[in-house]
Amino acid sequence: MITNKEKNLYRNTKQRQKILELLVNSKSHPTADWIYQKLKKKFKNLSLGTVYRNLRILKEKGQIWELNFGTGFSRFDAIGHSHYHFICSSCQNIYDIKIPPMKELDDRVMQITGFRILSHRLVFFGLCDVCKLKKQKNNKNIRKK
Repeated sequence: MITNKEKNLYRNTKQRQKILELLVNSKSHPTADWIYQKLKKKFKNLSLGTVYRNLRILKEKGQIWELNFGTGFSRFDAIGHSHYHFICSSCQNIYDIKIPPMKELDDRVMQITGFRILSHRLVFFGLCDVCKLKKQKNNKNIRKK
């Protein structure tokens, strides 16, 4: 983790600003590759390595979260407010759940374990509306046959 003094040592490049802007305006929790594909036409010298380096710096500066849900690749989320996530088990899309974090959960875990809880992450898994409808439609078609 970098210190507050070190946070100011990083030059705020146009590429880094654009990556952060893309994350702030994205609802899709993009991968580094997706970010690279979106920005490579605008920045001719941009490489995937540069995207990863800038994502690391933004993460160290506390401006973004790196989300790793065991899918083999990280996704990134601009830090606006603490929130939970829902992952569709079918299409793998990630959605923000806009409910405030449950401090009671932290308190309960601390009470039971004696651990000092700094934060927690809660992820819900299931079917998004689109995949749920597809599954219902497929089930109806199977019953008709």
